[in-house]
Amino acid sequence: MSAATTTASTPDASTPAPASTETNQGTLAADRLVLEYLRARGHKSAEQALTDTIGSSDDKGKSPVTISGEELVKKLTVLAEKPAQPGENILKTTLGVQKELASAVNSSNLQNLIASIGPVGAEEILSLDPNDKHEGFRELVSWVEGSLDMYRPEFRPIIFPIFCHFYLDLVQFGFKDAAQEFFETFSPPLEPLHSTGIHRLSTLRLPSHIQSDETAQRFRNEKYTIQMSRSGFALLLGWLTEGVGGEAPGAGDGFLGERGRRGRAAVMRVVNNHLRFDVATTSTSKSVTSWEESTGLLSSLIPQSNGTSTPFTNPQAFNDAAGELKLGPAPISEELRAETEKSLREQAMMDRDPLPNMITISSVPAHGWDHLLPHPPTYKTADIRREVEKVRDARKRIRLDPSILSSADGNTSQGAAARPRSLPSVCAYTLHDVHEGSPCCTFSQDTSLMAAGFEESYIRLWNLKGDPLNGLQSDFQLNNIRDCTIAARLLRLSSEKGGPPTRKLIGHSGPVYSLAFDPVSGSATPPKYLLSGSADATARLWSMDTMTNIVAYRGHQNPIWDADWSPMGIYFTTASRDRTARLWSTDRTSTLRIYAGHSSDVDCVRFHPNSLYIATGSSDWTARLWDVQRGTSVRVFIGHQGIVSTLAFSPDGRYLATAGEDLAINLWDLGSGRRVKKMMGHTASVYSLAFSAESSVLVSGGADWTVRCWDVKSAGGPPETSRTNGVGSSTGSHHSKDPGLDLIETTDLLATFPTKRTPIISVHFTPRNLCLVAGPYLSTMAR
Repeated sequence: MSAATTTASTPDASTPAPASTETNQGTLAADRLVLEYLRARGHKSAEQALTDTIGSSDDKGKSPVTISGEELVKKLTVLAEKPAQPGENILKTTLGVQKELASAVNSSNLQNLIASIGPVGAEEILSLDPNDKHEGFRELVSWVEGSLDMYRPEFRPIIFPIFCHFYLDLVQFGFKDAAQEFFETFSPPLEPLHSTGIHRLSTLRLPSHIQSDETAQRFRNEKYTIQMSRSGFALLLGWLTEGVGGEAPGAGDGFLGERGRRGRAAVMRVVNNHLRFDVATTSTSKSVTSWEESTGLLSSLIPQSNGTSTPFTNPQAFNDAAGELKLGPAPISEELRAETEKSLREQAMMDRDPLPNMITISSVPAHGWDHLLPHPPTYKTADIRREVEKVRDARKRIRLDPSILSSADGNTSQGAAARPRSLPSVCAYTLHDVHEGSPCCTFSQDTSLMAAGFEESYIRLWNLKGDPLNGLQSDFQLNNIRDCTIAARLLRLSSEKGGPPTRKLIGHSGPVYSLAFDPVSGSATPPKYLLSGSADATARLWSMDTMTNIVAYRGHQNPIWDADWSPMGIYFTTASRDRTARLWSTDRTSTLRIYAGHSSDVDCVRFHPNSLYIATGSSDWTARLWDVQRGTSVRVFIGHQGIVSTLAFSPDGRYLATAGEDLAINLWDLGSGRRVKKMMGHTASVYSLAFSAESSVLVSGGADWTVRCWDVKSAGGPPETSRTNGVGSSTGSHHSKDPGLDLIETTDLLATFPTKRTPIISVHFTPRNLCLVAGPYLSTMAR
């Protein structure tokens, strides 16, 4: 960098002579300092205003004198030295710069101008050149891509945070044009993996935008964690300090020279101030997915235990410290188990079962009862029917074994015969003429009812068996009847007759984003209640007997994105934009527990099959597992590169599947907190997930208009010969986020069922392994 300074000129005859030559030189030195600073910062309008103010004192007849950057720093240091502080450069701080310039300039306009200037110091002047960041980032990318194949996966995570900080620096210091050029030059290669972050940065054009943006402030205030092997870290240090290492073909003279040194210095400033390296003791090669779990702004995403003195720096350390989980099935009371076995034997004798005495229900140890939420001490008839129907469903269930299909050739007769034993039957329900949109849809466990929520603030019910949905007559008064037996009889007689098989429920004042039928009856009888969550920040409980809203639960301050019932009923949980999940009971209108810890919206929530835990997915790209009773986080799952919009527990309670806007489905082992595998194949956001009854098959639906089946037990991973989705393929990849982007399908993808133009917003498995899916048809004429 070079700096131009102008020499003093002879003042005009009409201008009063200065008191002394030294005073004149001091004033001109201050003018040159201010001009040089404004030129370096790119404040062209301010520089021109100052030049006009100086007027005739400008040197118009002499050419500028060019000095080196080192000489400029020396001159600034000499100017800042004072007898009271010999050898110390007080211009290193913003306050020192403002004091020195204000004391040297008497004009009030210039003093106001100086006061509005941002942070600057003598050592920062040379670092403000935008060309250094452009050259440094170009050389960084060249070095990373030219490194050995074994080190390239651990070097590539460095590129994105340095790109972000370089861009934010250019915007912060007022280099608007240079920032735009930097963004347009280097952002395209980062778009596939960091589309959300790149889009967020593209909206930041002014320093005020950076101050008010949460993501930008996180980059500024938090350390970006990068996991690296010891040998890889040594190679990085060697390049930063000496410019040694690999380079891409055609890189020219390498990374040596003045431009290379200054570019590496710009990279080193970001590395020292904003990155934190988790250096491993080994140099073993790791997969791409392993780096996703340990890279990013992790400090605010990992919960901190109260009993630990040092904060956790990676999610696995927190998961290991949280201890073991109780993932087994929830126990049932001995009285309920005995009564269920008795009912099964009686039914077997009526059906002339040759071995009625062999019917038993496995007993589950009751060591977890003290951690369960409180429930009524006695069972009801509905509980017996539910348990009996579970046994019947298990007998008649279609067993899905994906391993049969993976070992057979799908193009042969043997492969065709293996498909029915490996893949579920899929029944799709399409909503037509839904121009306003349908954010959610759900099915009852007995498959008799389907409910959908709409943007126009209402809920619509359908009876899938075609029976009429009847409520109470409008003139019926239940309050005047005191005898419960008579009231129940009159309730049945007062129901409407011959109604339609569909019903509209009105009560919310905003779009309905979540629906869930109560699970108390199981698959034995139709549900009694429907739960809904809406943008009006309320959750409402609807009676399926009266077809009316009976309770409104208020507590959230923002829209409710999701709601889910406890498998045992009575309790339910909600997820909201206010960054919390909440636990509720049907008999109370106030919140029982608040689960706070996510740094952004909580988009989805699910109960564990044993009701001891709940899982949440968030817009902060993480999922968490919470202890229901204590309200604390016991697992954190980091690895997604986008919003986590849906999740599902396996029925055996061992696994958690999460998916969202990064097109990936992650399968997590709850016991260890580690990711089992990453399943790829969707070409747009994933909206819904569901496990088969044996936890062997996972079905997903998404915005790419497809239903996809996955093998849970297989190892997965990319195929040896990558299958790519092109335009017009049968898998529906023509609806991908980037039609020109080749997307790899992992080997655990069993089958893809495309629809015409229906995004799948709900996927549901019945207890007998029939898969039900639903979504609104997108008309080509829709806006």
